[in-house]
Amino acid sequence: MPAVTVDNPLTLPKVAASGDAAARPVLAVTTAPSGFEGEGFPVRRAFAGINYQHLDPFIMMDQMGEVEYAAGEPKGTPWHPHRGFETVTYLIDGTFIHQDSNGGGGTIENGDTQWMTAGSGLLHIEAPPESLVLSGGLFHGLQLWVNLPKADKMMDPRYQDIRGGEVQLLASPDGGALLRVIAGELDGHQGPGITHTPITMIHATVRPGAEVTLPWREDFNGLAYVLAGRGTVGAERRPIAMGQTAVFGAGGSLTVRADERQDGNTPDLEVVLLGGRPIREPMAHYGPFVMNSQAELKQAFEDFQAGRLGTVPAVHGM
Repeated sequence: MPAVTVDNPLTLPKVAASGDAAARPVLAVTTAPSGFEGEGFPVRRAFAGINYQHLDPFIMMDQMGEVEYAAGEPKGTPWHPHRGFETVTYLIDGTFIHQDSNGGGGTIENGDTQWMTAGSGLLHIEAPPESLVLSGGLFHGLQLWVNLPKADKMMDPRYQDIRGGEVQLLASPDGGALLRVIAGELDGHQGPGITHTPITMIHATVRPGAEVTLPWREDFNGLAYVLAGRGTVGAERRPIAMGQTAVFGAGGSLTVRADERQDGNTPDLEVVLLGGRPIREPMAHYGPFVMNSQAELKQAFEDFQAGRLGTVPAVHGM
């Protein structure tokens, strides 16, 4: 980790917050509990215990792995429905195949992202390829759920296949941090992911002892989740480590710093930075459906049971 990198970050465009930008304070640091998803792959629930007012428009995020599977062990999810939001699957190590009842599909590996807008509803499946099941191997990634506003919840489904080489690569002024803009923009630099709800998603690698202070839209919230390593967040240098999420308060910049010494499993601090414009609408969430009311949830279940969210293709190529 990570798959998408450069030999010399100093050759990349530089990003830094202006000196007069108000630093975002750290409101809380939470630790993700572990669990299992789909057919049994291990996950960390990154947003567990965080008040939704600090997450909006994000709903949940799971860190999948990092796990080294033996032969026969790799797992995915069975066919299941979604309505009312978007799923973002970012794969750092390993291979995953996606297919949905709307005709979307593809294979991601080593820094690729699949962005599925469920909208009015569909069925989909994510699974490792047969070759990985037979051989085993390393698997590590994220799945993020992004809410849709009421006006877009019943839009037509859409699928985006984002190759790792398409992400916008940036660096801190001293080259100590490499920034991958997957979606949204950072200081005018646009990532490839097309979003309905305005958000920014960045995977940052921060070298030991390095610090990066980024400009951050004041109308966005701010979250930082540590994939690997340890360091501090905020100007106050609040400690943070693998599997923890920092919630930032209001301001125009946020700061992340890597400890001088990292553990033996990772050379750098790996952190995902998220920001989005809050939707501020009522949310009714149960299982695979995210709507605005209990009546809309009930309708989603009825539509799923009646086959109105699509049907499983006879041959799905998994």
